[in-house]
Amino acid sequence: MADSRTPPAGAIRRRWDPRREPCVPVLTLDDRLVELSLVDVLHDADGLRGVEGDTPGEKVAVIEYLLAICFASGTYPASADEWPAWVDAKDGLRPAAEWLDGRPEDEVWDLFHPTEPLGQNSLLAPFLDQRGAGPAQLVIEQVGDYNQFFDHHHLDHPDPLPVARAFRAMLTQHLYAPAGRARISGKETLGPTITNLAATRLGTRIRVIALGETLGETLRLNLAPVSGPPGELNRSWTTGKERRGFTTKPQARPVGGPADLHSYLGRSVLLRPTPEGDAVDRVLLGAGELLALTEEHLQDAVPAKRADGTTKPLWASATRAVWRDAHSLYAAVDKARSSDGPNDGKTLYRRLALFPPEDVAPEPGQQPARRVELWTVGLVAKQTTAITWVDGTFPFAPGLEARLYLASFRGSEIAEYVASALSRAAYTAWTVVYPNPKPADKSGQIARFDARGMHWAATREPFDLLMDEVTIGEIVQECLLDYAATVAASARGFLTARLDSLPRNRQGAKAQAAALKRFDDELASPKAPAEIRGERA
Repeated sequence: MADSRTPPAGAIRRRWDPRREPCVPVLTLDDRLVELSLVDVLHDADGLRGVEGDTPGEKVAVIEYLLAICFASGTYPASADEWPAWVDAKDGLRPAAEWLDGRPEDEVWDLFHPTEPLGQNSLLAPFLDQRGAGPAQLVIEQVGDYNQFFDHHHLDHPDPLPVARAFRAMLTQHLYAPAGRARISGKETLGPTITNLAATRLGTRIRVIALGETLGETLRLNLAPVSGPPGELNRSWTTGKERRGFTTKPQARPVGGPADLHSYLGRSVLLRPTPEGDAVDRVLLGAGELLALTEEHLQDAVPAKRADGTTKPLWASATRAVWRDAHSLYAAVDKARSSDGPNDGKTLYRRLALFPPEDVAPEPGQQPARRVELWTVGLVAKQTTAITWVDGTFPFAPGLEARLYLASFRGSEIAEYVASALSRAAYTAWTVVYPNPKPADKSGQIARFDARGMHWAATREPFDLLMDEVTIGEIVQECLLDYAATVAASARGFLTARLDSLPRNRQGAKAQAAALKRFDDELASPKAPAEIRGERA
């Protein structure tokens, strides 16, 4: 079968090099949205506010790639002791830009190279024309269920995807694509296991990135000292290290260093350019690399308890927002600062603990001397289908982690308790309205009066305000009292709104009164958090 990557005789082969081509949307310090090449992004990083993108996952994927380039170029702090000052080194990433700009000619950085396509697996080339799909398959939010036995008419749509968007979507696939079964058939291609798509490195957990005031500061905050070799970039499947095959289930390979980790190829991908070379019109996806990850490679992860009592890195959930577990971020920094022994700066939280704490908390209303935002990003997937992205930012200031922990932990507890009061109030209304229910109808009937969804959606804003106030020096207990009063009043309003569907008769009035009384009694109970009762904890 002919190689679809080989142009006809006499044709000009299209090239696309992200080092030179505008490919990363960024926000400048004067709030202009521009698109820059990788070299320009690294060179001007301290003049940029941050990376932009269609989704939080896409922004993370670009940051990961920039981190990989920095590590590969040797642009990272020499030691934990040097890290705090290194974070503040303006234009400290220009060596990475110069390294990237000066790569030798035999090092291919071409997205459409016939044998070494950037970030891709050229071994798929003989099968791309016949087995490939439309470019929508490359975009996690558009692909739907990967299963090859489902009807995927949308994946046959020929609308081309601009090359820069395709490049960023490919980076996102490598990092976040969920597990599943590829549409490619292993019988006719590289082997049966090409079809089995493992969950990618960040596809099952929350990624935490420290955000600075500029993109340069953000990258430096997330670059750790390296004790061993930094590793090499994974430019293409057919270059560098030996890759897995697809005839049998592979063993996970060891990580060669942070550059390897941040640029690994979580999918076998191949992109076909349009004749003009300015877009991608066909895509083929298959299984990628498996990494043997250790705790060393989860430097930003925070542990969270599962229902069975075991722990795993905090994960994205459609029903539990990340802010409800924000206290785990501050606990990690507090633990790192209070632990005995030298601080090696190997985890994000140990590095944040390297910043000297402020001698005194900021005066009320005054920003701390240094403020960092902890940005959490995760992908919610139902089996093999991506559902939604979740993300949130949480303030951090050196030395305030204990206060921030207390505020976030108590804030989450208060919200949880109010939610339980809403649940009990809904149950009370149900017992009055449906005295003789059918068991099968119970959950749907109770849901009629359950205001917890409205409560959780509305509580994020007061929680953010709570954390901001603590960061600017307000007294934690006073902030918690205001927060609790706001959340409780809002929740009572949501419950009242849910009860409005009751009939305007005696039974309806009785159900409404009983539900509201139950809610008020729950909030007044000695078991309720003290702040809900208007008391200091």
